Parts: sequence; C-alpha cells; structure tokens
Amino acid sequence: MKLVTFDEGLVGEVRGDVVAELDVSSMREYFERGEVPRATGLEVALSDVRLRAPIVPRKFLHTAGNFREHEEESKRVAWSHEIAPWIVFFQNVDAIVGPDEPIVYPEHLTEELDYELELAVVIAKAGKWFGPEEAADYIGGYVIFNDVTARDIQRREMRSGVFSFCKAIDTFCPLGPWIVTPDELGDPHDLAMELRVNGEVRQTSSTRNMSPPIPEILAHYSPLGYSAGDVVSTGTVSGVAGFSEDAASLYLRPGDIVEAEIEGIGVLRNPVVSWQEAHGEPAPPRVRW
Repeated sequence: MKLVTFDEGLVGEVRGDVVAELDVSSMREYFERGEVPRATGLEVALSDVRLRAPIVPRKFLHTAGNFREHEEESKRVAWSHEIAPWIVFFQNVDAIVGPDEPIVYPEHLTEELDYELELAVVIAKAGKWFGPEEAADYIGGYVIFNDVTARDIQRREMRSGVFSFCKAIDTFCPLGPWIVTPDELGDPHDLAMELRVNGEVRQTSSTRNMSPPIPEILAHYSPLGYSAGDVVSTGTVSGVAGFSEDAASLYLRPGDIVEAEIEGIGVLRNPVVSWQEAHGEPAPPRVRW
C-alpha cells in the first residue's frame, strides 16, 4: 500500500493511477488508530493531486553513521570530525517539505548546501524499551528522506561534538513522495538507492550496505519512546558533495533539481530556489557562525 497526504491535507491510498481518499484527518491519525480507515468513496487521478509531505511526526529521529561507506569517504577528504556509528539527534519538524516543494537556499547562512539520500522508517504504534526481534511490529512504512545539510555550519557545530542547526533550517527536510507499507516493499535491506542533481548521479548505493540493520536501529533508540507516526532516518550513503575532492563544484545552487530515489518506493524530487525567489525579497544580512 502507498499512503499519501495530498491537496489540502487529505489522506489517501494510491491505487494504480488514482488516489482513494481515506476517512481520517491526518496521516498521524492513520497510524494512531491502529487500523486501516475506510475509503470515503472519493477517487481522484494521481496526476491531478498535489502531493504533500506524507507525514509530520511528533518526533523525527535522525540517525547517522549507519552506512560505513559514508565514514570512509569523510576520511579521504580529512573531514573535521569522525562520523561515528550511533549518532542520534532530533530534526525540526517545521523544516519538512513534500515532493516538488522547493529547498530554499539561505545564502545569508551557508555557502555549502549539500544533499543526503536516506531511507526513513515510519513508526506504526507507540512503544518503548523493545528489542530487535520485536521491531517489525513497530514498522508502519518507509519513505524517502533528503537530509539537506549546510556543511560550513555543520563543521562549526561539530567542534562541540553536536550538530543540529545545520540540518534543521526551513525546507531542509524533504520527505516523500509517499509512505510504502512493509507488505508492499518487502525486504528493506535490499533496495537500490540513487540521488541525482540535474540528472547527474551523485549518490548510488544499496540498503544492503546499512550496518546496523533497521531492527537494531529502532530497538537501540526505543528507550526514547516512540509515538505512532514518528519517523526514524537510517543514515546516508557515500557521494555527498561535502566529502568530495571538488566539493565547491558540487554543492547545491538555486536552479538545481534534486531527485532522491529508492527502489520500491519512488522518486522524491525537489527544486532548489533562492531566498529572493522564495520570499520576494533579498536575503537578510549574512550571519557569521
């Protein structure tokens, strides 16, 4: 099953080339109910709806370091800090945008706007303190996440051993295009992953390279407590601009089109626009971190 939020916050199920509206007020409520809501009878062509971010969770847990290839590429360019396993922090859910919504380039904050392709897990029900063998019961679906990052801010934040602001700026959390339920996706640890900028492949890998696997990730952070509809990311793969030998030429700029694709889920597409284009006025004065 593919679950979408569309138009003005309606929730639906994609059935071929149509969207069937479901009798529920939000995607979070869909999972909170613990049962599939009935269809209202309204069906709309998928091509005629505007897809929104499929869910806005109460908690969005970032995890990092789960793809060790990402750490290896950081070493090749002498990145300022270790990309250790089991990094976790919270995302600003107000930064979430959906498919085809713009990533706004805040040129007063950063000159190094980067992309990070990730698989994210939607939590099916509330829970706390469970082991990997129980984790499957807590998986409601999977969604594509582009963990947009201001690398120059990140380097400065990481001097203190933490980072968050660099990934939590408005529009830095593209999520979509829909949630694919476990029964439809199959094995989440055998999916091809690819991110493209203006059609050029920048990141390519597979969820096979994830270590630790999803059940261990979910169990490891379960002491924090999950609510139905929470989202947990699983880390990015190699190929980010900031860990390239020629990073300056690869950072995102206004006019770029980013396509994040994961096999079995789909493509999350977002344009990058300037502050002026997004807000109709010049960017505020430059902020120095």
